[in-house]
Order: sequence, then C-alpha cells, then structure tokens
Amino acid sequence: MADNAYTKKVMIQDIVDFFHLEQATGNKDSLNRWVVIPDVNRPGFELSGYFQPTEPRRVVIIGNKEIEYISHLTDEQQRERYQPITDGLTPMIIVTHYNEVPPVLMQVANERNFPIFRSKSDTYRLMVDLITYLDEKLAPEDTLSGDLLVVYGKGVLLTGESGMGKSETALELIRDGQVLVADDRVDVQKIHNELFGHAPQLLKGMLEIRGIGIIDVERMYGANVLSSRSKIDLNIHLVSFKGADEYERIGDEMVQYRTILGIDVPTMEIPVSPGRSMMALVETAVTNFILKEEGYNSTENFKKKLHDLIAASSQEK
Repeated sequence: MADNAYTKKVMIQDIVDFFHLEQATGNKDSLNRWVVIPDVNRPGFELSGYFQPTEPRRVVIIGNKEIEYISHLTDEQQRERYQPITDGLTPMIIVTHYNEVPPVLMQVANERNFPIFRSKSDTYRLMVDLITYLDEKLAPEDTLSGDLLVVYGKGVLLTGESGMGKSETALELIRDGQVLVADDRVDVQKIHNELFGHAPQLLKGMLEIRGIGIIDVERMYGANVLSSRSKIDLNIHLVSFKGADEYERIGDEMVQYRTILGIDVPTMEIPVSPGRSMMALVETAVTNFILKEEGYNSTENFKKKLHDLIAASSQEK
C-alpha cells in the first residue's frame, strides 16, 4: 500500500479518534492503514458497475444516496461491486447519518479484515471536515531560516543573512505590540494554496538575542504577544547597507516575489545600517503594503502630484 511518491501519511486510528467514529468491521490489525490523499470518494461509479480508472487511495464515503442505491442491487451484484472499494489500497469506508452497514458489505469487509466505520455526521459536513483535516495533515512542508511575526494583522516573514538583526527587530516589534509566531526557524505548510508558518515545538515562544541568550517571550511580555500560527503575506528581506548599491527610493519598481512551496510571496528588501530603526521601517513597510492592497498607492499619488506641479509650472510660464 505504500508509495514512494507520498512522503506524508495519516494513520486510520488518528482519523477515528479525531472524528469519534464507530468501528463496524475489521479488527485492530485493520487499522494499520493510512491515508496519503487529501480527498474522498463517493463510489457511485463503482456501485453502478463501472470501474473507471481512479485514484484508489481516497477514503470512501457512503451516504444516504449510496445506501438507497445499494438496496436495489442483488447480493451477487453487491459482492462484485464492493471488491474495488475494499481492496488493499482503499484506506477505509465511512458510512454517514449513522446508517446501518449493508449486510453483504459487512460480510465482504470482514472476509478481508477491511475497516468500515459509522458516523453520526451528515455526508456533506463529514466530507468538508475530513478533507480540511487531511489537507492540513498532508500539506507540503518546508523549513525556512527567519522570523515570522504578525504585524498589523499581516503575517511577515523576516529573512536575511546571519547577523542582520532579525531577532532584535522581532524583539522591538514585540515590545511595540506586534505578535511573534516563530524565531530563527519557521516551519511552513501549504494549505488550500496559501502558506502558513509556525514554530517548532521546542522553539515555540522563545527568542534568541545575541549577548543575552534565550528569552521566554510569554513570561516576559504576556501570552497576547504570541500566536501559534500565521499566514505568510509578506517577506521582508534584511540586507547589509552598501553605499555603492542602488536601493528603492520612489517605489515604482516591479513588485518582487519569493517562491515558497510553489506560492509567490511579495518580497521587499530593506537595508540595515546603524541608526536605522528597523521596527519603524518594518511597520511602515507593512502599513504601505496594506494600503496598496486596499487600492491606495503612495508612489502613484506622488507621481500624480509631481505631474500636476510640472503642468502648473508650465502654464505659469
């Protein structure tokens, strides 16, 4: 049942415990299966006798419509059509609305020691909840070096070379009322085509400041400055200031992006130098980012004012 293409899996027992399912067939050994596909299958084609090529690793959901259809099949038809949905690749079957498992299906499943469960949930509700659960558990992951904070409601990933002051900037932001998610290492997941970051369990709520060491942020500043997870909306990359380099001054350059797990994240570079308040710069950058999302562009407004000023000066001449 294993496939090298799938690196993450959810054990059947975890699903049973989370959704409080009642086991109808199979013994303890039957639970030694796993799910690798964040999707479900309502077996209409299989029950009708049309065995189309399909992804067999999905959880099978049998609702009221399937139960009604099964009641019109003969025992021989049922036995034949249950074969593909009780094989070694199919993880499990869940019967919703607390319906009774059809007797022939019970017999086939017990012969194969295949796990079938009953749920009190409505079919549509179980499908939505189960797909959401599997999508999060099986989400692609990556680990990034940096700090993740929530600044004015936006998830901001601070990155940069070692020694750029990421943790110190994070500390300033926390003291100003912003929220810490992760310091030094950010575990990132792609869920519903969006990126979410969280801290490794060992580092959760901790911040490393050179010259001081590890500090417990919650004990020092309170639980309200911590968040267990955040969406990643913006990447601010800290770089060392070099006088010979060109930096953005007006803000009319093309928006830069960093690709993380296939998602393009808006990215901006901020040069670091003595005397610059990185807290103020990050907060200003985020505020400007929010204004652009809302349709206000400071750069365009400035260019319009400049154009109007030049036009007015030309008319005076």
